[in-house]
Amino acid sequence: MENTTEELIELLNDKDDFVVEDALGQLEMKGSQALDDLIDALSHRKKNVRLHVATLLGAINDEKAIPALIGALKDNNKLVRREASTALSRMGAPAVDPLIEILEDEDWKVRGAAAWALGNLGDEKAIPELEKLLDDESAFVKTGAKSAIETIKK
Repeated sequence: MENTTEELIELLNDKDDFVVEDALGQLEMKGSQALDDLIDALSHRKKNVRLHVATLLGAINDEKAIPALIGALKDNNKLVRREASTALSRMGAPAVDPLIEILEDEDWKVRGAAAWALGNLGDEKAIPELEKLLDDESAFVKTGAKSAIETIKK
């Protein structure tokens, strides 16, 4: 019997790596069919679920997930934030404006993750906003902005 999307999402927190890999594969095969449930799962109580879901959303690459992934940049877990940033960097042009908007977030971790994703996206329109971060109070943000600008200019 085939597992539901909700059951597969819960399996992402299983202790058995093979169970997790199987669930990931099945969810990826469902693709857009599972999108709404995956977006909802970005706020799951278990960090492993959020982490795997962010990865899946990057693989599915549907711009409908962008607002939820932007929200995941505020996650308490740095690995979830990193994976959300990576997923956003795979979304292409539709992710650029939302990422530029979040560069003004009060949390340095969010600003840094957004800068990193923008660097990977390579859109020149992000440069003026990234340049504003070169004087940020956080060394992490400054370094991320500088690296993003250099990457975009290449």
